[in-house]
Amino acid sequence: MAKDPSLRKRLVVIDLMIPTTVIFAMIGGWPFSIFVAAILGIAAWEFWRIFHNNVYSPSLPVLILFPIASVVMRTLWHFNYSDLWLGILILAAMLWHTIAQQKGANQSAIDFTLTVGGAVYFGWLGCYAVSISHLPYGTYWLLTVFPIVSLADTGGYLLGRLIGKHKLMPKVSPKKSWEGYVGGLIMGGLGGWGLTALWHMAVPAILPIHGLILGIVLSLAVPFGDFGESMIKRQFNLKDTSNILPGHGGMMDRIDSSLWAAFIGYYVILLLLK
Repeated sequence: MAKDPSLRKRLVVIDLMIPTTVIFAMIGGWPFSIFVAAILGIAAWEFWRIFHNNVYSPSLPVLILFPIASVVMRTLWHFNYSDLWLGILILAAMLWHTIAQQKGANQSAIDFTLTVGGAVYFGWLGCYAVSISHLPYGTYWLLTVFPIVSLADTGGYLLGRLIGKHKLMPKVSPKKSWEGYVGGLIMGGLGGWGLTALWHMAVPAILPIHGLILGIVLSLAVPFGDFGESMIKRQFNLKDTSNILPGHGGMMDRIDSSLWAAFIGYYVILLLLK
């Protein structure tokens, strides 16, 4: 197998992102929430940039403000007032784009939909990272869910590049294969088992079987977060959402699967803790 410079870049990003996430997860509280808010704000900017550079005009202030507000509200009040957040988001976006049309914009209805959709995508799904941190033994669950995503991604990349022949969704993500999907499932499942085996020594309530289940479920589901983001990029013939992270492109490229993992992982953990 030929040397792959993109693999080296991917591993550098993983080496940086995992320790950073681990540090903030272990600190917890407001530092972790600020870390999540910063990531979501950057991703929301990239989302705006994609559409802004291609005729559309979603609202940048709304796209950035509401995911950050969602993090603050989830940190302070958990799921309380989420309906208020959603209602104000819809009204604010509609007001913004109605005024924009009055000023001469000619596709405000589409822009309104993009603004609401983007803010919900990042603000609602992303905040489940905060919700996981509020669970019993939340730090340990954070240190299971997000490493599983990285392990599954790495396993899928390595096995897919080595023997991948059968394309999974070629019109959406041409390089992803069924073989890589299986590789991600194996590494994610075993990685989840191994991590929770370690955590079990400190927290007896966390069992290795919990990590195996979580690893399998997440590894099966989260690649479709990647496919969903690829669907957006394919419309505009983009490889990456930006070039902030070498080998991974932008923050959206890095967290596409993690958004799915945070939401799905939270509810799987709730079931495991019953």
